[in-house]
Amino acid sequence: MNIIRLEPDEGGNVAWPTLSTTKKSVVTVGVFDGVHRGHQAVIRRTVERAKATGSFAVVVMFDPRPAFVHKYAKTHAGIGVPDDVHDAQAISGVDERLRMMDELGVDYVLIVHYDLAFAAKSFRFFLGQLVGRVGMRTLVLGQDARMGAGLEGDVKKIATLAEGTGVFELDVVDDNGGHVRVPATFTPQPPQQPGEPGDPLAGMSKAERRAWSKRVNAREVRELSSTNVRWLLSQGRIVDANRILGHAHGVEGTVTHGEERGRTIGFPTVNLVEPIDGYLPVDGVYAGWLIDLGSEEAYAASQRPFGDVDEGGVASITQPYTSGGVESRLAPHSPYRWPAAISIGTKPTFNETTGRDERVLEAYAVTDDWLELYGHRVRVEFARFLRPQIKFDSVDALVDELKRNADETLTIVGQ
Repeated sequence: MNIIRLEPDEGGNVAWPTLSTTKKSVVTVGVFDGVHRGHQAVIRRTVERAKATGSFAVVVMFDPRPAFVHKYAKTHAGIGVPDDVHDAQAISGVDERLRMMDELGVDYVLIVHYDLAFAAKSFRFFLGQLVGRVGMRTLVLGQDARMGAGLEGDVKKIATLAEGTGVFELDVVDDNGGHVRVPATFTPQPPQQPGEPGDPLAGMSKAERRAWSKRVNAREVRELSSTNVRWLLSQGRIVDANRILGHAHGVEGTVTHGEERGRTIGFPTVNLVEPIDGYLPVDGVYAGWLIDLGSEEAYAASQRPFGDVDEGGVASITQPYTSGGVESRLAPHSPYRWPAAISIGTKPTFNETTGRDERVLEAYAVTDDWLELYGHRVRVEFARFLRPQIKFDSVDALVDELKRNADETLTIVGQ
């Protein structure tokens, strides 16, 4: 797989690459946040159609998320997102999305830096560029896809354009998922009881469901959607979120020095602080896994977009994708993967960048090995919610609870 990163100019125009003068492309477009089962179905169809026609399988991926860019502009007098502002609502980082696209057999990922000037282009102009420059002859989309200025380009209008011009074909993928209702706006709500929380609508009558929808101003979304995954994670419903994703939800970051209180009571933890790649579920204690992805320096070098020219790298817009060997570390029986009891909490320290208190993730690897992971890039995956955060009256009570959490983790994820 090859990666090409594209930066729009001040007018929102992109210098789209010509991938080949003879070979055409089957293209899909989107953010692919979380790469859930719906996204996977679209990407698989793209790869299948490309193989059947001897074409390139191409993903055009927007980063940062359009919703994040427009929300930031709305609350900051119409300006774009600065490079140092982190999107804490993104389900997955770009690195994770690229790994999954590579596994699915994509040939090219064109990563477009989404900004307001680019967003102002019509869907007709955008698709015309893909046809003329990228060689698109088939466009594969999900049923709820929208694009272009004001999100005017829905599937119906794109189908009309395809039929009217005759220069590309539209293939709409049915993900076979239904619809659910989620609050139009929601804030994380920690479960108050131990154990994986269930669906709050389960067992409700139609009248009770209507009352709930009215109270929370619910809207209908596709079950296989990033919005639904975000809602589930914000309520601690890990099992349901993982079912929609088709894989374990995880976050990634660099291990930092914490207060090291866990070491003094026999439970040393790996500490991650924001910014973290991936959506942090609501505060609480979880069962899951800790995976060592290697030193941050080595990991960053393996992911460097174009190479550092000053250090002998090649300044090319096309970069052959490499994960730096991360797949072997992520494998189910990797020696770099350990069951982990995971705690997410909020420190009473105001963060001027995010405008809210800082959240911290601590992961205790349930292993007899001594782990020294400071400065390493790690991935933390979630399997199930265990309990809400509790204030303990004594150290002994805390230690007893941590032992229970470790035992529960081994029961849930296996040794």
